Parts: sequence; structure tokens; C-alpha cells
Amino acid sequence: MHYLVTGGAGFIGGHLSQSLIAAGNRVTVIDDLSTGLLSNIAALQTNPDFRFIQANMLEYAELDSVAAEVDIIIHLAAAVGVELVVHDPVRTIITNVHGTEAILNAAAKHRKRIIIASTSEVYGKSSKSSFSESDDLLIGSPYNSRWSYACSKLLDEFFLMAYFHQYQLQGTVVRFFNTVGPRQTGRYGMVIPRFVAAARKGLPLQVFGTGSQTRCFCHVSDTVRALEALSLRDDASGNIFNIGNTSVITINELARKIIGQLDSRSTIVHIPYEKAYEKGFEDMLHRAPDTTLIRDFIGWEPRFDLERIIADVADYQQQAALE
Repeated sequence: MHYLVTGGAGFIGGHLSQSLIAAGNRVTVIDDLSTGLLSNIAALQTNPDFRFIQANMLEYAELDSVAAEVDIIIHLAAAVGVELVVHDPVRTIITNVHGTEAILNAAAKHRKRIIIASTSEVYGKSSKSSFSESDDLLIGSPYNSRWSYACSKLLDEFFLMAYFHQYQLQGTVVRFFNTVGPRQTGRYGMVIPRFVAAARKGLPLQVFGTGSQTRCFCHVSDTVRALEALSLRDDASGNIFNIGNTSVITINELARKIIGQLDSRSTIVHIPYEKAYEKGFEDMLHRAPDTTLIRDFIGWEPRFDLERIIADVADYQQQAALE
């Protein structure tokens, strides 16, 4: 199979591209490197089955012809990370909405199977203990730029569903719940790489807010495995799937766990949201997936626990520091 992976030089995209090549596929990556890194795909650059195109999807005139050449499209390109979203909301909306519009147009024109990456953020301010794909969604006020990312990704989902119903596009939405692992950067607020980096240096771990908010963390290898399996299922079209681990932990507990696992001398400090991000910032108190649908559909369940995730992130950071 020949895959097009948009955002393929990003954290998830790099791992996905590498796995697809290892499975004997051809892969074309489009990435503008605004947040992606060439190092994420460095091992693939000399492979004859791999092609990298550095381009902004909104400006790339050959997007249509590239889409025509491939069999399956996995659209990961997006503005991601809470810090980036809060401080550059215009870029967030333009990149996420119009980038998805462009790739959906190309996929529909050439009748290509496509997976669109969305996010657990679309569940918004719901107080449920776990979220299922058919739940109603509760997004915060547009006065708060924090919700621009969730709204832009939710519009992406509506876009794909509209193409599915109106044009019978073979399209699927996946909602990621905190995918983590080697090569992820803490530059845009990702909590585990940020905590691990601080703990390795013995610096204070900065917990934003009270730390009572709960999260679930999914190893990137598990996320990639789900994407590959779903990409080959035409009957996944018109569906939305949560991809995440269901093991819940508070951010305070996470900080203590990382300090303990890495045998660090670090302490924990709490930073008010208005100092970490902006005045009036709102957070999701709980974010846990119900993964019944994807488990029943393809038999997928995560294989890696939080201890393995922390160890893999720490090992990667240690190796990167030696290079």
C-alpha cells in the first residue's frame, strides 16, 4: 500500500511512517516543519519507499496530484499543544480547519480512504468520568481562546462526516487521548516529556492548576498500531474511534510517580493557570476514554502501561543528551 501521511515529521507521524515502512508499505510525508522535526524521519530518508515533501498544505499546489498517487491518507497535520493553541489561536484555526478542508477535497476527488486525527479536547467541559464517541459535547465560550483548538478539530470531524454522507467518502475520525512516547517534545506543554526533563535534572516539576485534574496516557506505539489497523478497514468509514489508555491518574500523582520512578531529588510546585497560560484559562477536569468501540471493532487494546511510557521517554531524553 502507498500511504500519504500529512504531518508525518511530527511526533506521532514520524513513528507511524517508520512503522508503515517496516511493514513493507510506501510512504509519502507532507510536513512544513513548523512543529515537526526532520530528526523524526531521519532514519527513513534514504529508503526508496519513502518520500518527504516539505510544504504547507494550504499552499502546496501539488497536493491534488500527490493524493491521486496514494492508496490511503492519514491526516495528522495540525496545530497542537496547549501553549501553542493559547498563544497563537489564529494559526490554530487556519491550520486545522483549512488544512483538513484541503485534504478532504483531494481525498474525495480521487476516492481515497482517509483517516482524520482529532482529539479528546472535543469533549470539552463535560463532567463524565469517561467519554464515548456518541456523547454530546460541551465546549467553552469563544471568549476563551483555549477552546479554539477543540472547536477547530470538531469542525474537522463534521467536515469528514459531511463528505461521508454526501459523497460516500471512505473516511474515519480518530480521537487521541494524550499520546506519549520517545521523541515527543515538551515545547508545547506536553506534560510527561516536561516532567521527565525536569526530574532528570533535579529541577522542580511545575504542575499547572491544582494538579487534581485527571488524565490517561497512551504509548505512541499503541496509537500507531490502532491507526494501521483502522486504515485497512473500509467498514470503519463514517465512524469515530477513541484511541487511548483507560488507566486514570491525577497530574499530582503523575508528578510524584515520575520523581519516584526516576529516583529524582525534584520537588513539585504549583503554577496558577493564569500564570502558565492566560487569565481566565479553563481546563478539562477529567479526560478518560471509553474504548469499547475500537476494542470491539478491531480487537485493539493498549499494551504499554504508564511505567513503560515514563521509562521510554526518559531513555530517549538520556540518549538524545549524549548525541
